[in-house]
Amino acid sequence: MNIIRCIVWITISVISLSLSAQNKAFEVKVSGKGEPLLFFPGFTCPGEVWDDLVLELAKTNECHVFTFAGFGNVSPIEKPWLPKIKEEISQYITKKTLQKATIVGHSLGGALGLWLASESTFDFNKIIVVDALASTGALMMPDFNSEAIVYDNPFNQTLLDMDAKSFELMADQMVLGMALNKEKHELLKSWILNTDRETYVYGYTDLLKLDLRKVLAQIKVPVTILAATQPYGKENVKKTYKDQYKNLDKYSIKFADESAHFIMFDQPEWLLANIIEELK
Repeated sequence: MNIIRCIVWITISVISLSLSAQNKAFEVKVSGKGEPLLFFPGFTCPGEVWDDLVLELAKTNECHVFTFAGFGNVSPIEKPWLPKIKEEISQYITKKTLQKATIVGHSLGGALGLWLASESTFDFNKIIVVDALASTGALMMPDFNSEAIVYDNPFNQTLLDMDAKSFELMADQMVLGMALNKEKHELLKSWILNTDRETYVYGYTDLLKLDLRKVLAQIKVPVTILAATQPYGKENVKKTYKDQYKNLDKYSIKFADESAHFIMFDQPEWLLANIIEELK
């Protein structure tokens, strides 16, 4: 009887460990000491996108740098991808007692920061949004309705079926507008190609579906937006942000001239200086 119980216990333990591994939504690297900063990267990007900033900020702060499942060398998870990441980040913050942290999020990471701040679970110090919108889908689609965004659609199937060469050619075109710094294009492309294909397809569907425009009204902590002006021009960018953030009661916004989406590559000194200023 004891042997049977032992076998059952071992089996349950193995299953539990397996499920735990499957549900690991991110990896985190921690460096530095001081007030905590949580760095969330953009879509397809590993945490190393923040390396140059963290090298400086870790001198005065405890930096928690995330890489999400399916990006970099982190194993993918089952969908729904983005809700699982958000839930496990909440668990991480609670476990590490980081309720007073400042979130620094780029693109997808900025949206995640806003999503977390829109709930009353944590009392964050500040949210610093780096070129991120409250609703990516609303920018891309007229008459946007998040309920209409589903995983199973012809476009997603095309991406899933795309051969490696075609996908690489698509990545070549995508990176052209992401950074004005051409020396970073190959790096950005490598991150796209290294992303798990289903995560790329279904994770982006999650991002398109996420619409935070109304819940922005629930955010009580200070929000700073650091926005790129290229390739659309400052006036168009100003209008977009004004429309997207109109329900956010109070925020400040600064524009990085001569920078595309990856401000950390196009205007690294400007980005670092503004983050340091906000942390004061």
